[in-house]
Amino acid sequence: MREIAFIKQNKEKWLEFEQAIFGKTKKNPDDLANLYIHLVNDLSYAQTYYPKSKTVVYLNHLAAQTYQKIYKTKRTETNRIKYFFLTEVPLLVYEYRRYILYAFLLFGILTAIGVVSAKNDANFVRLILGDQYVNMTLENIEDGNPVAVYKTGSNWGSFIGITLNNLRVGALSYFFGIFIGIGTFYILMKNCIMLGSFQYFFYERGVFWESVRGVWIHGSMEIFAIVIEAAAGFILGASILFPRTFSRVNSFKIGFKNSFKIFLSTMPFTFAAGFLEGYITRYSMEMPTYLSVGIILITLSLISFYYLIYPFIVHKKTKKYVSTL
Repeated sequence: MREIAFIKQNKEKWLEFEQAIFGKTKKNPDDLANLYIHLVNDLSYAQTYYPKSKTVVYLNHLAAQTYQKIYKTKRTETNRIKYFFLTEVPLLVYEYRRYILYAFLLFGILTAIGVVSAKNDANFVRLILGDQYVNMTLENIEDGNPVAVYKTGSNWGSFIGITLNNLRVGALSYFFGIFIGIGTFYILMKNCIMLGSFQYFFYERGVFWESVRGVWIHGSMEIFAIVIEAAAGFILGASILFPRTFSRVNSFKIGFKNSFKIFLSTMPFTFAAGFLEGYITRYSMEMPTYLSVGIILITLSLISFYYLIYPFIVHKKTKKYVSTL
């Protein structure tokens, strides 16, 4: 069958899916499940005979949205917050997984630029971090505690101040995505170059390991969350740039709704990072190496599992559920 004939034959059915997804018509879970089965069959057919067609992209997106709709309307005994973090967000992360990949690739490249810049320009670190911070850190290194800056202020005061600042950076990174992703890229670039030059600064002075033991106790979650927030910003920007078969307004609505949920999911990790920085990092040089390394590995493993592994588990589990309907 020619592709144009295939589209004409199934156009009404696909429009029915769209109406159900956007809430313009009400469908119970059983009806949605039946529609979903037909949609998956159409998707498989299109992937076989029109593999490089925009029809495949459209149907794949429609299938993902319908899939979430089915699972969302399924009666469960779980509360809304539990469902949000354990099902809804992982499914969205799986759907937009390529944006997570893009964000991490940019993170690696931009951080490397920060390292190279600091290596080749002696004044670059001062330009990025400021003379006062650099001079203070040099004094701390001479005193034998390179990360003594984290001991300044009270525990709770540091926790509140740091957390609010991290929330502000995350919000800027996400909401600046409305400028077709360019704003998000700018915020990510600033933070990555700062991180790269900051870490090279310690490396150059022979205290890299000491800095890792301190900075990454909270940095594992803090930096990882910033990357996820950047990915959410890119999703928001892409919804404006690439509306696909939807109108630009509807594409933006979908992109904003989905990306905002991913952005919100980083909040617990941001609060956890703030707590660690305010209450634990300040003691990194006094605690045993195995303890500081253990905290770093646990926090990094936890957030990595949630965003990089768990979404695939939830997707596979939900797909199996749908296949039984």
